[in-house]
Amino acid sequence: MAVSIEDIKKLRAMTGAGLADVKKALTEAEGDFDKAKELLRERGLAIAAKRSDRETSNGCVLVKKVNDFAAIIALKCETDFVANGADFIKLTSDILDAAIAAKCQTLDEVKALALGESDVQAAVTQRSGITGEKMELDGYNVLEGENIEVYDHMNKHTLCTMVQLNENNEEAGHKVAMQVAAMRPVALDESSVSEETKKTELEVAVAKTKEELVEKAVNAALKKAGINPAHVDSEDHIESNTKKGWLTPEQAEEARNIKKTVGEEKAASLNPTMIQNIANGRLAKFFKENCLVDQEFQFGDGDKQTVAQYLASQSKDLKITAYKRFTLVAE
Repeated sequence: MAVSIEDIKKLRAMTGAGLADVKKALTEAEGDFDKAKELLRERGLAIAAKRSDRETSNGCVLVKKVNDFAAIIALKCETDFVANGADFIKLTSDILDAAIAAKCQTLDEVKALALGESDVQAAVTQRSGITGEKMELDGYNVLEGENIEVYDHMNKHTLCTMVQLNENNEEAGHKVAMQVAAMRPVALDESSVSEETKKTELEVAVAKTKEELVEKAVNAALKKAGINPAHVDSEDHIESNTKKGWLTPEQAEEARNIKKTVGEEKAASLNPTMIQNIANGRLAKFFKENCLVDQEFQFGDGDKQTVAQYLASQSKDLKITAYKRFTLVAE
């Protein structure tokens, strides 16, 4: 049967599908709108299934607060072209609104919410079918209570944060939310860092300290032998620099011998107490750089101070009680 352009426009407005797809569905459904919508939905599912192995590295991250409930959600897709589309951003916004209205605590709860004529997960799958890109929900975070400030970094919908204070101070909350976006802390304070992270960072610090001390001894021995350490810092460099004439074959062999013997001797004679002290210092530096309250505050008036010191300057009892951060950008 013939399908009118008015019907095509109407169904396209209802579903967001392409003109050709809408026309085909209406023709097959013999003008039955409900049947045509079901055909488009089924084809959307089929397309989404074919796309399930694709990587979703772009998307839209939104944050919103309504009364004493705030949430961040991310809807991911394959390309920035789709991510920046008005329909994609609106779908993300509609999902976030529904999640906040229902005060959802988990991503699974969000996916099961009613949205339109189906649920959130089905709406995402349908949009995937329309665009031809894989899409998935990710990164749902919640804060509840008073004194919450939210921040969408540069309003680009790729990085959002939420910060909750123990007292009402919108300016301070906003600045700390910007701090969280800029400095990506791993924890609120040292006590909030997981024992697993502390253990891993200390192990890395010990290994790095040992490596640096051994390297320092080896480089000193190489220089004493008249060999530039930069010319022999790897086997590939030794071979290429020998071919270039920057090293004689004898120097190349001597460098290999020095690196092996001096390296082994130094590694065997390292002072464990000294290693531990240096590693502890590195761990303390890690806390200062990665714990929110100990970080250098980036949005003050020029005076160097930590985030905790900035808050104390606003009110002696002002503190951060919680924060959340989510981004799609590789860091």
